[in-house]
Amino acid sequence: MLNSVTRPPRPRLTGPILAYALIDVFGLSCVGIGASWFAEGKAAILVNFPASLAEAVACTAGGVVVMIWAVARILREIAKQAPELQARYDAYVAAQHPDKVRPKDEAE
Repeated sequence: MLNSVTRPPRPRLTGPILAYALIDVFGLSCVGIGASWFAEGKAAILVNFPASLAEAVACTAGGVVVMIWAVARILREIAKQAPELQARYDAYVAAQHPDKVRPKDEAE
């Protein structure tokens, strides 16, 4: 990680976050496949799917639901890292911006 000392801390990529990100990509693919039917009036990405308006709506809506679910899970996993991130951010501020260090009673 280049310049890890001079940039603010970021969340760690964990296995669950990566898995939920891949599920999110699947949902995005479903949205794209379903929405392509609306643009072309026929299956544009996959042969014979979606073949009807009902399939296109189901694919698009299902993709949106999967994406929202996956993003909520990603945010939950990142929230689990909050105490560690706060400590790393406080160390970053102390090192890079000493004039902006929070008093100890505010830090807790």
